[in-house]
Amino acid sequence: MPKAGEIGIPILGICYGHQLLAHAMGGRDGFHPNGFEIGTVRVSKTRFANDDLLFCDLPTSFEVQVNHTQSVLRLPPKAKILASNTFEPHQAFVLQKHAWGVQFHPEFDQDIMKCYIMEQKELLLAGGYDIDQLMSAVRPCLFGKAILNRFCKIALEADKA
Repeated sequence: MPKAGEIGIPILGICYGHQLLAHAMGGRDGFHPNGFEIGTVRVSKTRFANDDLLFCDLPTSFEVQVNHTQSVLRLPPKAKILASNTFEPHQAFVLQKHAWGVQFHPEFDQDIMKCYIMEQKELLLAGGYDIDQLMSAVRPCLFGKAILNRFCKIALEADKA
């Protein structure tokens, strides 16, 4: 990954890929100190997102689907945070203007999110989570597809260069 970043190959790390990207580029990953984040959550863009190729057209805050217990605990040097929320300060970051990590799942729709909640029901119940509340809070996330489409355009443009 460091070599790909050096030569400008676009990278999009999602969830564990987000953590791998951070680790490979000098950050630190591990279990989130507050445990599990699952369901539909709102994230807010940082000031860096307004000038970012992938995040510039997104609204100031938007909803995403999440399912993780591990996280980026320390960003790599020179990484810029693009989005965060109160649970996860590193929901999205960028390195070298063309390598992104997102902790959330832009590829999930609400049906997939509900399946993940039900698949982990026993674990969530044991952790004190209210399954009915999690399920009723799952909503459509309008910008996941936009992020993926924008990344594809960025990657295709890089391939032409």
